Order: sequence, then structure tokens, then C-alpha cells
Amino acid sequence: MSEFSAKSRPMGADLRTAPDQRKAARRVREVREKLTSTGSGNRSIDLDLMREFAESRVSAFPLMATIAVALSAICLIWAPIERVLVWSCLVIGLLVYSFQFYRRSIPAIASGEQTLRAWRQRILVLEAAQGVGWSLLAVTLLDVNDEAARSFLFLALLLVGAMGSMILALIPAAVYANLVPVTLAVAGFLLKIESNPAPPLLIAAAAVAYFIFLSRRFYATSLSSLLLRLEKDGLIEELEHAKLSSDEARQKAEEASLAKSRFLATMSHELRTPLNAILGFSEVMKGELFGPHAVPAYKDYSSDIHSSGQHLLALINEILDLSRVEAGRYELKEEAVSLALIVEDCTHLLTLRAEKRSIVITESIERNLPRIWADERAVRQVVLNLLTNAIKFTPPGGGVFIKVGWTAVGGQYICVRDTGTGIPPEEIPVVLSSFGRGSMAQKNADEGSGLGLPIVKGLVELHGGRFTLKSEVNVGTEAIVILPPERVMDALAPVDVAAEPPSTYRARAA
Repeated sequence: MSEFSAKSRPMGADLRTAPDQRKAARRVREVREKLTSTGSGNRSIDLDLMREFAESRVSAFPLMATIAVALSAICLIWAPIERVLVWSCLVIGLLVYSFQFYRRSIPAIASGEQTLRAWRQRILVLEAAQGVGWSLLAVTLLDVNDEAARSFLFLALLLVGAMGSMILALIPAAVYANLVPVTLAVAGFLLKIESNPAPPLLIAAAAVAYFIFLSRRFYATSLSSLLLRLEKDGLIEELEHAKLSSDEARQKAEEASLAKSRFLATMSHELRTPLNAILGFSEVMKGELFGPHAVPAYKDYSSDIHSSGQHLLALINEILDLSRVEAGRYELKEEAVSLALIVEDCTHLLTLRAEKRSIVITESIERNLPRIWADERAVRQVVLNLLTNAIKFTPPGGGVFIKVGWTAVGGQYICVRDTGTGIPPEEIPVVLSSFGRGSMAQKNADEGSGLGLPIVKGLVELHGGRFTLKSEVNVGTEAIVILPPERVMDALAPVDVAAEPPSTYRARAA
């Protein structure tokens, strides 16, 4: 038994799998916690939004610095250079400081080193300071009496407000902290220089309201995108967790299969050895080879022992056959066999059992069926199992019909039909499973192991065929075995099953 060598893996799950499963489960739990929140209030989501905000602030630094330099250059047309330089140095200094702050904060925010409240306070103070810095542009041009300068200042402050509302949209409070000083500067500037400030104030208010609306929409879109990304990450983590669970289950199943194979390989010998002795000695005692029994009841006991031993040996053989089929270790010893002759032999073998129950077995075998390439022992076992089941579950006076012929595609089939109790349709998968017995079978006096039909199904599939079971309660059961055309040795023209070609009929009655 080389497949059961000492190099086989020990029982129990792989120790490396447990930590991986715990890590995967923890990641799945974290992602699920994030997905339970649809907005602010969840620490993980707020940290992700804050980290993305810091990244957008860092990436926007070159653009904002370029705008500051451009505005300073334009202001030189109307304002003194000293005043412009002071303003530009203040704004660019604030931009450089914020750039350094956010660049250092990205890894710290990702790791969650500080509380969300501390990060929000720092960000709001810094953005409010930048808003004040941009609003001081109005001071540089406050005393300039030029319509073009006034229009430039109005448009410049609105541009700064629009840029800030888009860049800072991921933290709504930062939008207000940055936009309020700029808005107040625009309003103060218009009130000072305009004789009728109502129209431009309305325009500025509408623009600010629109900027806020856009920032809120951008925030909602960003949050939705973040949740979708988290959902995708969650699915990936779920798949990884499911894969680990599947690997562990497969490993346990392989170990269980190995344990079952070891048990069967060991117990088959351990059980068969005493059974052979029981069968042999009980047969000697039943036949009274060494003289008659002093008590006649001993002969009956010997017969009971012998029949029980035969039943137990048959059960062991069935279990071993099913085990080999399920493990894929059943080796077919293929040769040219006649399906018609096998059916006739099996029918003849079971005729006596049918006569005892007053059951008529009717054969219908098509003429001139060619041989098939198959394992004779396996095919014989298939036919015997089907006929035995049909006889077992058919009441006295009923009938069993067995038919052999061509399929429409050129294969051969065996059909066994009885007039027994039948099987409820919902129980057919049960009776086709190992050790499965239907409710009708449990009421039957004859006990069975529930291995006959699973063995039939496994042996037929090993030949590349198909096994189907049809049944109706109180009408009967029909079992059909179909062997593929590749198994037929003679290339004869296929005959349709519905055509009912001439057949040989032979009835065996009680």
C-alpha cells in the first residue's frame, strides 16, 4: 500500500492556515465596519477622506503657487511693489507651510496616530489662515481708483474661492473656513468702492452659493467612490477568506478520505479473514460433514450463521467497491462482452428468487446486438443490482421488465422497470447517495445497505455512460443505463429506440 506510506501528511489543519484566516477575517470585519457607515461618523472612512484631502492639497500646491505668482505680477500694474511683495510672500509662505504640513501628515493620518478632532482643528486653522491670506489681496488694491483693477480684484477673489471650494471639498468644514474670509473681503471691497453695491453683491452671493453647492456634490461623489472602492476591497477580502476556508475544508476532506481509505484497507483484511472461517465452518456444520447434530436446532443455527456471514461479506464488498469508485481507484478490466448474454445470465440467476415471490421477469432483447468494450464484472454487477432492487420492491404477483437495445445515437442501453411501490420524486437524489434509503424502502421488510444504486451510478459513469432513475409512487420504478457509442465495437447503423425493432421475448413466471 504505497499510497498510505509514512510520508503522508499528519491529521489536522495546516498551522500556517489559521493565522492567515484570522488576518483575512479581521480585514473583512474592518471593511464591513467601514461599509456600514454612509457618511461621516465612521473613523475609518473619515481618516480615508482626510488622507485623500491631504493628498489633493499636496498635488494642488504647484497650481495655487502659480496663481499666486500670476496675481502678484498683475497687481504690479496698479499697486506699489512693496505692498505686492508683502502679500505674495505671505500667501506663498502659507502655501509652502501647508504643503510641508500635508506631506508629513499623509502617513500619520493613514496610521491613525492622532484623533480625528485634532486633525480637523489643525486643518481648519490652516485653511482659515490661507483664506485670510488670499483675502488680503483686496488690501493691496483698496485705494486704487481704476475700474479695471476693481474688476480684476473681484474676479480674482471669485477664482480663488472657486479653486478652494473644489480642492477642499473632501472636508466640508475646511471649505467654509477658507471661503468665509474671501467672501467677507469681496463684500467689504464692494461696499467701500461701489455706490450701488447691491447688484455685484447679489452676483457674489450667487457665486459663493454655487461654489458651496459644487463642493457638496463633489464631496458626495468622492464619498460614493470611496464606498465603492471599499466594497471592491471587501469583495476581494471575502474571496480571499473564502479561498482560505475552502483550502482548509479541502485539506480536511482529503485527510478524512485518507483516513477512510486507511480504515477500509486495514479492515477489509481484518474482517474478511474471520468471515472466511465463519463461512467455512458454518457450512461444514450446516452440511453435517462430520456427523449429524445431536440437537436438530444446531443445524438451523448453523444455517443462520452462514447466511448472516454471507450477508456481512456482501456488505463489506459493496463498501469496498463504492470506496474504490469514489476514490477513482476502480480499475476497469475491459474486454469484448455481450450485453445481451450478461442480462440473460443475471436474469437466470435471479429467476428462483423471483419465483419465490410470484414475480414474473420479462426480457426484451434486440437481435444481433454487437459486443461492447467494457468490464464484464462491473456490467454484471450493475445488472444484478438493478434486478435485485426491482424484485425486492415489487409486491408478490407483480412484474419486472428488462429491455436491452440500441440508443438513438448508436450506443446500447439497459432498462429495468418494475411494478413496485415506487419512489417519491424528491427522494430520488437520496437513494442515489451513499447509504441513502427512501421512505418506501424503510417500510420494506428486506433490509438493505443503501449502496446498490450508488455503485451502479459510479460504475456506469466509469464507462462514460449515464444512469437515470424515474419513478412514480404506487406505479413503479424505471432504471435506465446508457452506454456511449464509443463502447460499441461494431459500427452498425443506429436504430431509434421508439421504432421497436423485432425482439426476442421470453417470460419467466412462477
